[in-house]
Amino acid sequence: MLLLQTERLPEGSKWAYELKLDGYRALAIKTGGKVHLRSRNDNDFNLRYPAVVQALGALPDETVIDGEVVALDETGRPSFNTLQNYGSAKAPAFYYVFDVAVHGGRNVMSEPLSVRRELLRQRVLSKLGEPIRHSPELNAGLPDLIDSVRAQGLEGLVAKRLDSPYEPGQRSGAWQKMRLNRGQEFVIAGYTPSAKNFDALAFGYYRGADLIYVARTRNGFTPASREQLFRRFREIELADCPFVNLPDAKSSRWGQGLTAEKMKECRWLKPQLVGQFEYVEWTPDDHLRHSRFIGLREDRNAREVRREN
Repeated sequence: MLLLQTERLPEGSKWAYELKLDGYRALAIKTGGKVHLRSRNDNDFNLRYPAVVQALGALPDETVIDGEVVALDETGRPSFNTLQNYGSAKAPAFYYVFDVAVHGGRNVMSEPLSVRRELLRQRVLSKLGEPIRHSPELNAGLPDLIDSVRAQGLEGLVAKRLDSPYEPGQRSGAWQKMRLNRGQEFVIAGYTPSAKNFDALAFGYYRGADLIYVARTRNGFTPASREQLFRRFREIELADCPFVNLPDAKSSRWGQGLTAEKMKECRWLKPQLVGQFEYVEWTPDDHLRHSRFIGLREDRNAREVRREN
């Protein structure tokens, strides 16, 4: 079930709130005595997060639960950058569970969320230990939650209608998300080369079938992440620019524009890779100011990336 992006979450007793976690959405499935941890795009996470899979061995057989794989930084906050470096860093990965779709062979997706939550707490999570955790309901008013999330520097909030069924693959609005920091996913479709690999990434979003350029950045990379990205680029080189709104007439006040002259330095990529980026603000010419790469989103489909207000 998918989340609908909104600028304002609904209020009232029919809605429950959770933290928006900055990780990889994943379904955990136990069938025939075997556990399968699958991403939203149906990638296999079993080898990537073995401790999570081992802990999920205590799931009741023929059960499907929904959650998010998350890594915490040194302050205890969810950090996508830390998750990207999982394996090379000491930070463990956790699986925060928030829903159950099938329990013991019984399909419960038509049950209201309030019933599924209780089933999850009593019959599923009670059998599981670390690094499996519950993504709990936040018991406070929406204005206070917004203030608290902003004060803690967390990503955002999720609102879910308590009477809603589980709707696989749907973005019905029964689940909504509001981002409180400035950041979102964008499609990586170009770069400027350097002596070793690349200097900066060019990225954008889809408006209908058109790929719209928004910025380029050289911020947020480590030597290792540059090399890892560059290896991916070699497989998806493209002869022509995929952005429909280039070239820019001028480089813009903040230097994010790509003029025809600047484009001569660029190498283009098939728009397949999705990255998480942070930024200060949108400029009047619809580019981003002071953008920064956070990490690749292996769980996102490039064609679904739209501008978030």
